[in-house]
Amino acid sequence: MRSNEVMSTNAASQKVLVIDDEDHILELARLYLSREGYAIETVTDGSEAVARFNQIKPDLVVLDIMLPGLDGLSICKEIRKQNQVPIIMLTARDDISDKVVGLELGADDYLTKPFHPQELVARAKALLRRSHLEPDHPKLIRAGALEVDFERHEVRFADRKVQLRPKEFDLIALLASHPGRVFQRSELLDMVWGYDFPGYTRTIDVHVQQLREKLALAAVDTPSIKTVWGVGYKLELAGN
Repeated sequence: MRSNEVMSTNAASQKVLVIDDEDHILELARLYLSREGYAIETVTDGSEAVARFNQIKPDLVVLDIMLPGLDGLSICKEIRKQNQVPIIMLTARDDISDKVVGLELGADDYLTKPFHPQELVARAKALLRRSHLEPDHPKLIRAGALEVDFERHEVRFADRKVQLRPKEFDLIALLASHPGRVFQRSELLDMVWGYDFPGYTRTIDVHVQQLREKLALAAVDTPSIKTVWGVGYKLELAGN
């Protein structure tokens, strides 16, 4: 089908770096992601991961927390100092503290081992799709003094640039497109992350908190992301 041909052509130019010391994880990632046309690079030692990242400049990183040499959280922190590439964290424990720390350090998503490789593919596709300008996006969204510039992939408030990670950008872009509208957490997961699974709404809370902090640094009268208790979030413009 033509749509599949277009998808494969786009994927072929995208590189995924998988950082994990378990051979079966690397094999599954290579098998399933390469089927989608992605070029796969792998690293097994955390101490080599950042150098390898800088060398190949991937479009997506799949990063295990437990690694020899340097742990995944430290690697995530180092990558975020220089690059906003989408990152999927892998954790062997279903421990919310590991996941929250990973998100706070800059990860965009996480998977708990063992996971189904098709779920990894779905998460990777969603992140890669949203990290690139989609053709049906408007070039610019204005909500009061807030501007979301899709061509430059920038957010500005009162002409001051706000540094955001990819998922933070997508989240504020959605809220700014509909100021005043209340979005349920499940809606935000589906529309920004591309999936909706029970138990993942904490991801939304962490990203909203980070957005609030970054907007607050830009100016005093920033747009406010309001919590609607028991429902979700909405963007409320200053003065309204």
